[in-house]
Amino acid sequence: MSKLKVVHIVEALGGGVYTYFINLTHVLAAHSNIDLTIIYSDKRQEIDPNKVADDFHPNTTLVKIPMLREISPKYDFIAFKQLRYALKKLKPDIVHLHSSKAGILGRLAYLATYRFNTKLYYTPHGYSFLRKDISSFKRFVFLTIEFLSQKLTGGTIIACGDTELHYSKKIGPSLLVRNGINFDSAPQQLPQRSITVNKIGILGRITYARNPSLFNEIALQNPNLKFIWIGDGELRALLTAPNIEITGWFKDRREGLFVLETIDVYLQTSLWEGLPIALLEAAARKLPIVATAIIGNKDIVADGKSGFLFKDASEFSNTIAKLTTAQDRDRIGKANFERCKLLFDSSRNFAKLISIYFEDHPKHVL
Repeated sequence: MSKLKVVHIVEALGGGVYTYFINLTHVLAAHSNIDLTIIYSDKRQEIDPNKVADDFHPNTTLVKIPMLREISPKYDFIAFKQLRYALKKLKPDIVHLHSSKAGILGRLAYLATYRFNTKLYYTPHGYSFLRKDISSFKRFVFLTIEFLSQKLTGGTIIACGDTELHYSKKIGPSLLVRNGINFDSAPQQLPQRSITVNKIGILGRITYARNPSLFNEIALQNPNLKFIWIGDGELRALLTAPNIEITGWFKDRREGLFVLETIDVYLQTSLWEGLPIALLEAAARKLPIVATAIIGNKDIVADGKSGFLFKDASEFSNTIAKLTTAQDRDRIGKANFERCKLLFDSSRNFAKLISIYFEDHPKHVL
C-alpha cells in the first residue's frame, strides 16, 4: 500500500506559524503511512533558514520556493510557476495551504495541476479581512478574495481556532483543528518566580497586529515594572518607554523561550489574531496571561480562570492588581496550563487532522 502524499505550502514561516510547523511535522512525518513535504519560503527575518531542517521532523521533505509577503506581480508569478512545477512533480494526494499569500498562489498552482483525487485544504491562521490596520474597503476586498477563491477551487477550510471556524463557515465547508504545541515537552523545572510582579513580557514580531503602541502606553503608566519584548520587528521604534527591553531575534528559538520563563506575567496586546501560539508557549510555562479581549486571545484565555482579558490601558491596572500575589499567579498559571493542555495539545489535535486526511482518501490505510 502506497503512502498518502501530503504537501503543505506556507509563505508566512515565522513566529507562531513556525512553531506550528515544527509540531505539525513531528506528528505527520512520524506517521508510517504519510509522505510529508513542506514547501516554504525563507524570506521571514525571524527565522534562521539554516535551522529549518534541524527543527522539523527528519522524515520531512523540504522544498524552498521564495515567496514575498507583499504583493509583487513579477515575483508572485515566478513563485506560482515554481509551485506549479513542484506540484506536478510531487503528484500529491493532499495539498494543504497556510495563510493568505500561500492560499492564493497555492490555489492557482493547484488549479493548474488539478488531478481528480487531489484534495485541497486551507488554514488561514487569521483572516486578512479581520485586520485593523486597513480600511473597511480593503477588508471588503480581502473578504471577497477569500470567498471567490473558495468558490473557484473548492476544498475544505481547516480553522485553527474556534472564532476562526465561525468566520470560515460563512465562506465554505469548514472543520476545526485547533493550533497546538507539545505540552509533553514543556519544561519540568521553571525558575523561582518573584513574590511580587516585577517583569511583564510578550513574545513575537513587533507589528501593527501586536499593537506595540498599547504595550508602550502600559509600560509608561507602570514605571515601577520592567517590560520585555521577546523578538523584534519593523515597528520597534514605537517602543519608547525607558522600562522596555527589546531582545531582538535569537538564532535559536529556544533562547527566546528561556527568556519567556523569566517573566512573571505574560501580556498580549494584539489587535487581532488567528490563534496565537505565543499564548500556548506561555501556558506551557504556567504563566498567567493578561490579554486584549479580541479574536484568538478569547479562544485561549478563560477570563478570570486561566487569565484575564482587558480592553485598553485604563483597564490594565485593575487587571494586573488581581495577580499581585505569588499565590494568585501560581493558581492562574496552573489553570492556564491545564486548560491549554486539554484543548491545544499538538499530538491530539494533529492526529485529528490526519484522520481528516485519510477519511478523504479511503484507499489509503490509516
